[in-house]
Amino acid sequence: MDRYAIVVDPLGTGKDYPAEFAAAGVEVVAVMAQAKPIALYASSWQPENFRHIHMAVDYPDLATLAAALSGYRPICVIAGSETGVELADALVELLLPGTGHVPHLAAARRDKWAMATATRDAGLPHLRQICSADPDEIDRWLRTTGLDTERVVVKPPKSAATDHVHIVDRGSDWRPLFDQIYGHVNEFGLRNDAVLVQEYAHGPEFLVDSYSVNGRHGLVDVCRYTKVQRGDRIGVYDLVDFLPPDDPDIATVWPYIQQVLDAVGVRNGCCHTEVIVTPNGPRLLEVGARPAGGGHQMISKLATGTNHIERTVEHRVHGRFTEGFELVQRVCSVVITAPYAGIWRNAELFDGVENLGTFWAKHFYFGTDEVVPAPAGLSSMLGWVVLAATDHDAVQADYHRIKELEQQIRVNQVESLDAAPVS
Repeated sequence: MDRYAIVVDPLGTGKDYPAEFAAAGVEVVAVMAQAKPIALYASSWQPENFRHIHMAVDYPDLATLAAALSGYRPICVIAGSETGVELADALVELLLPGTGHVPHLAAARRDKWAMATATRDAGLPHLRQICSADPDEIDRWLRTTGLDTERVVVKPPKSAATDHVHIVDRGSDWRPLFDQIYGHVNEFGLRNDAVLVQEYAHGPEFLVDSYSVNGRHGLVDVCRYTKVQRGDRIGVYDLVDFLPPDDPDIATVWPYIQQVLDAVGVRNGCCHTEVIVTPNGPRLLEVGARPAGGGHQMISKLATGTNHIERTVEHRVHGRFTEGFELVQRVCSVVITAPYAGIWRNAELFDGVENLGTFWAKHFYFGTDEVVPAPAGLSSMLGWVVLAATDHDAVQADYHRIKELEQQIRVNQVESLDAAPVS
């Protein structure tokens, strides 16, 4: 092969890029933004799939790295995962200017506060929020807005996968959560230099995957999220359910999301957007300018016949743009979590899910007598089960059966997980 695509951090679902590009006659060059992948992505790093790997830390500056990469004469520079978004944005302007996103809005595609600011500046409806390293400033803002007596959400501005997302009920003290987040290193290896406090949004949540070409935005898939609250942790994943293109909820969220994509400067490539439809209409939660993660590429293809990875190759290699999608079957991904941290005593509970009529796949990260984490973000799940069928009622019935099993999970709490035995 003498055609190359540069993928920054081909991790998570971005690990699928090499095979897809290779099938189209293009070789992927890996650029790693950090010395080693973060723990969340460590198992997905497959260096054996690349002849050429460049570590950003081996170069004195961005210009030197770009000069080394220019020798490949790449057809594109893209992010494979969240950790590669910022470096990919910077490199594309040095190697292939105009083929990425709007440069001066780069922060709005990674930092939640910058996203909110860009959305507000574009005149779009948005959630009230503040980002600050000063708890006194946050306290004054809460009192000024009247949110000091309402539910609010507290989270890091530059993490993902629902890392350290907390809810504060009316009248409760948010400052201990500020202390848990501020100054600490998040799951993405970044020190939280501020804390985002946001009004709580009531309503159903939607995941919208899109692919854009020269500022035209096409739908890849749309899912309705079901998330649950466990203690003060919200955003604990429960179900990801794919919607048909004629679902009325899509007509509500898609026009708004296209405006959001314009506001944060998305022009070419994948985007993964999450919104909540409040009684007053859609409100942005966050944007991810990279392929959807958490195994989503697999189930997106199962549901729609395509996914972010394939859309990327269609655009970058063949110059094709697809505006919409079709649903070939109803698919849902059921996420299973423990009630609390401790030692799991009955993982065999799920041994029979393969016999469900709509079963398609499953994966569990823990087994009997292993220490399991408290429910929080994606990294805390016990496992998942994918269901697929043309009969949506059958899929829903099997989902409820799995949730009945989840209620029977037995976990022995221990005083210190550090001292707990691990089999």
